[in-house]
Amino acid sequence: MESYELAKACAKALSDKKGEDIVILNVSDQTVVCSYFVIASGKSTTQVRALGDNVEEAMKKQYELYPVRTEGLREGRWGVIDYGDVVVHIFNEESRLFYYLERLWDSGRNVEHYEG
Repeated sequence: MESYELAKACAKALSDKKGEDIVILNVSDQTVVCSYFVIASGKSTTQVRALGDNVEEAMKKQYELYPVRTEGLREGRWGVIDYGDVVVHIFNEESRLFYYLERLWDSGRNVEHYEG
């Protein structure tokens, strides 16, 4: 599976659980860590956890893909699901405003707003 296709599939899984402000960032020219960030917000800690669970379940079921690692989802403020070339960040609204990853990684042409 191509990295962009994986990023879109993760964005769809987030959208399916009513994730908000879903963004796909192509960071391949800015870092060697991965090619894409997928960023979304949840309205509550419960929704942040549910969004993360849905991404993991959808990737396992549809593509037999398992994350390299996950961090922070149980706390429900900011979670990361690492699929190697695609890293999914799920925030509650307050944490997203604080970290504002889009601002740090936006190069002007690498941001795609996902409309599911």
